[in-house]
Parts: sequence; C-alpha cells; structure tokens
Amino acid sequence: MNTNKLLSTAVALGLGLTSFGQLIDEQDVTITMDLQPVLQLDMTTPNQIEFVFDEINEYYAGITQYGATILKVSSTVSWDLYAVGRSTGTNGPEFWDQQISYGTSANPNAIGDLPLSLLELRQNQPNNGALAAGGAFPDYSQAFAASTAASGGNSLYVNGGTNTPPTTNDKYIGGHAGTSGTPGQDFLPGGSYLTSAGTASDYYYSIDYRILPSLPAIFPMAHDADGVTPEDLVTVNGPGTYAEPGVYTMYVQYILLEDQ
Repeated sequence: MNTNKLLSTAVALGLGLTSFGQLIDEQDVTITMDLQPVLQLDMTTPNQIEFVFDEINEYYAGITQYGATILKVSSTVSWDLYAVGRSTGTNGPEFWDQQISYGTSANPNAIGDLPLSLLELRQNQPNNGALAAGGAFPDYSQAFAASTAASGGNSLYVNGGTNTPPTTNDKYIGGHAGTSGTPGQDFLPGGSYLTSAGTASDYYYSIDYRILPSLPAIFPMAHDADGVTPEDLVTVNGPGTYAEPGVYTMYVQYILLEDQ
C-alpha cells in the first residue's frame, strides 16, 4: 500500500474544509438618549426668621439676620435666579399679612399696610451674570445703607402677587433679564456648586436679611422694584403716619429659571 498517497489525500481534504465562508448573524438594538433640562435649587434656612423689635435702639439701627439663608444652584442649562416678596394677600398682594394688632383704638395715623419691600436682602458676592443690567441696582450685593441715608439698594423685589420676573432695571441674585446670548451679560451658564470653587462661586449665595423701622417706624428703606422710588409709609400715606404695632408675616420666594 502506498502510504504517501493516502497521507496526501488526507491533507488535501483537511485543507479543503477551511475554505468555506464564515457564518454571521446580526441583530441591532436602538439606543435613545433623552437629555432633560435640570434646574435644582438647594436652600438651607430656618423655617421661620423672626425680627422682634422691643428696644428703641433696634428701631433706629434695625435688626440684621446674617447668613440666614444659603442657596446652592445646579443646572444643565443657562439660568437666572431672583427673589420675590409674597404674602397671602390678607392686606393686599404687596403688603405684609397683619396677624395681630396691638392698637387699642382706631388711629388714622397708624398704618397696618406695610410694604413687602421694607425687607432688605444682601448677597455675599456680586451677581456675575448681570453685566447688561440697566438699573441702578442689578443685585443685592451692596452693603446695607446707614439708617440716616435711605436707599433702595437692598429693598426686596415685589411683583404684586404675579409671576412676573424682574426686568432689566430690577434686581437678580444670579443672571439677569435680557437676550444678549453672552455668558455673564444676562445669564449664568450651566454648572453646579458641587464642582465649583466653594462659597466664592456663582453657584453659592449666602443671604442676609435686615429690617430697619426707624423712628418713628416708617421703614425708610422700602422702595419699588427697581430701588428708585421710595415706598416708606410717609411717602405713601402722608406726614405723621407710622406702622401700627403688631405681628406681621410674609415670605420670600426664591425662583431659579432657565434663561430665555
């Protein structure tokens, strides 16, 4: 028997088996990504901030609550942040709610309608997204004015109970009204306090509050939305008027919104 011939045949058969094409089966799956815009405002603050005026010097110098509210922003889109004064509207949408009156008789000079704008705010750093602002006070970063120099620089924005944001002449905490399309001009870009430079970033704000009644209690720091026109009790109600003693409540609403 010729063994060389058999071996050659076997090798040829083996080589022939490797010449067939590779089998492939393919299936596809579609992947969908939905990027939802996220605006997140974290706030640390007492449930209730109290101002108790029971000493003459407190009427004259006012009471300040330092660092009472901490605001932390996280956003995937360009954003604006502002504060607005609100009440339940018992005395009207632009006034504090009078819960208790200490007056024993009707006195036409004792005013129970106290403007929400008498509350002053101060943020710990300037608003770096308000370079295009056109008003006298683009934010709440200026120091509280002395009791002898009435100023609307820190007077709280009030919109009469509506959902109207501040205009280009009003105060924002971060960002501002406008459509320049340039970061820092009228908005702040997406980002987060979690990845920014701590308390000095554009995503972290410490808020002080002050109320200064003065003597008599006319609240000279109360001004309209752009901080220009006084809303103190004498200006609005006439000479000799003053705040009626009592307990009053209101609340501050902080609104974070996508820049438009």
